[in-house]
Amino acid sequence: MPELPDITLYIEAMAPRLLDRELVKLRIASPFLLRSVEPPPAAFEGRRVTGLRRLGKRIAIGFEADHWMVLHLMIAGRLHWRPPASALPAKRGLAAFDFADGSLTLTEAGSKRRASLVLVEGAAALQDLDPGGLEVLAATPAAFEDRLTRTNHSLKRALTDPRILSGIGNAYSDEILHRAGLSPVAMTGQLSAAEIARLYDAIRSTLEDWIQRLRAETGDGFPEKVTAFRTGMAVHGHYGKACPLCGTTIQRIRHSANETNYCPPCQTGGKILADRTLSRLLKKDWPKTVEELEKLRPGRG
Repeated sequence: MPELPDITLYIEAMAPRLLDRELVKLRIASPFLLRSVEPPPAAFEGRRVTGLRRLGKRIAIGFEADHWMVLHLMIAGRLHWRPPASALPAKRGLAAFDFADGSLTLTEAGSKRRASLVLVEGAAALQDLDPGGLEVLAATPAAFEDRLTRTNHSLKRALTDPRILSGIGNAYSDEILHRAGLSPVAMTGQLSAAEIARLYDAIRSTLEDWIQRLRAETGDGFPEKVTAFRTGMAVHGHYGKACPLCGTTIQRIRHSANETNYCPPCQTGGKILADRTLSRLLKKDWPKTVEELEKLRPGRG
């Protein structure tokens, strides 16, 4: 799912292409995409784009008369900039926003249609779509500590809950926790002041670093390589590979379709966290340390 750095790059690329341009036509190819009935899509045609805004992991496009389109790309939704009135891909194409100079197209890989488009009018209706998470890049350390510790959750859940923190998902939460040297299952209510400060710094530096990396990669073009798995990441998507800091094999916790990646020595004091799938099978034989895990590998022990 595109997260804060990716959404930031999308908005920066859309700004010179959409702002002050008039929407010629809105083409919606999938009946599952539109999640609202008022105002109708036709009400946006002929109006100029007046603003672009990020709402958590959503993209809000503002039009004249306080009309707003709010896109949630979910896991597989992606945006593209194409020549004017370009045809949508037969299977992946969901919508096209046609302007005189080009078309912003929305596609979604796979068969599940999770991406959404909500059309609203007025500031209050737009605000209702904001999950309300804290914008850490603009927050003070005190505001961050207050929001983080209001409820007692695991760090992984707290980082990825859009009602607590804004714009962070599965991928960047792994990178943040690795940089902070904190376990994904550590509880927010048990963190020391030093650990909270370290997490605050790690969130800001990780997101800012990746925004700069993606800017350098994209240049003046439109982001076309939006993915949750990047070679420059330290742990996310790198299960079984070496930690760039200590060389230890990256481990994982799997829950449903999500996977959390972490380095035991760097984050958990060397402890292997129980993976629900394997620990259910191994039960008491589940390894507690990297050394015990290595002994279970074929040809070892």
